[in-house]
Amino acid sequence: MFGRDTNWRQGSVLDPESTKSLNLIEENCSNKIAIVITHDCDLASELEEFIDVIVGVRTKELDPMLVAGRNPRRLHLDLHSVSDSRVPIELCHTNRHTIYKKNRRLLQQTEDFSLSDNEKRTLKQWLAARYGRPAFPNSFEKRLRTKKGKRTVEQQITKIVKPYSKHLVGLFLDLGEYRTIELPDGTPYYISISIVYDAVEGGTKARLDAEKASQEISALFTEVYGPVETTTDVGLENCEAVADTFMTLSDIRRIDQWRLEYLSLGDIAGEYLPVGEIP
Repeated sequence: MFGRDTNWRQGSVLDPESTKSLNLIEENCSNKIAIVITHDCDLASELEEFIDVIVGVRTKELDPMLVAGRNPRRLHLDLHSVSDSRVPIELCHTNRHTIYKKNRRLLQQTEDFSLSDNEKRTLKQWLAARYGRPAFPNSFEKRLRTKKGKRTVEQQITKIVKPYSKHLVGLFLDLGEYRTIELPDGTPYYISISIVYDAVEGGTKARLDAEKASQEISALFTEVYGPVETTTDVGLENCEAVADTFMTLSDIRRIDQWRLEYLSLGDIAGEYLPVGEIP
């Protein structure tokens, strides 16, 4: 069952009877589905004693702000059934479980549901983001919690970007030499922001939307922190719209994806770029 020739894959869906036998899902519960999240190589390896699964809950519709890995804690995916209908589900990291491979007699997968290649890619990136997303200096994050009205700067950025998010790949932040340094009060961080958009699928509209977001974010930083020349908190040196076709591997190694709640993670994935998929 498990070994070099196994047909189990990351994204395989467990049979309902297996999930109940393994106490992953309650009896008489029909709105939950368990998905394998262990990497393909680890499923095949005899050195790995466990497999990891995550239990998803069916939902009526996909929430646009929870798809494409935009939220680091919750994810909405479409499962595809044998009847070609879509089954939206919600995944949460808190619903992860570990199973002994020794319980293989209880483990069966179903062919009733499957994930498309794109959905599998999103799942991989969302799982990687749990541990791979960058951590910025505490003093920098504290300054981003400065309030404008009832919202912090972070929340204001989310509000700005949300209407334009359909074709945005993500926000990428360059802190330069202070990427990991805690600066004292009064010493400003100077940053650059790249708003990366999908140039192929989004075209001109995506570019225009990204440019509008860029202008609004620039205005926000000036209003909250003052001009870049005189600020003592955060100076926004540059904020520009960038086509994903112009984003290089060198860029991604130098800058960090800014993972605000309900934001980011399109097909480029900051420090957790899936290297095996680099063309």
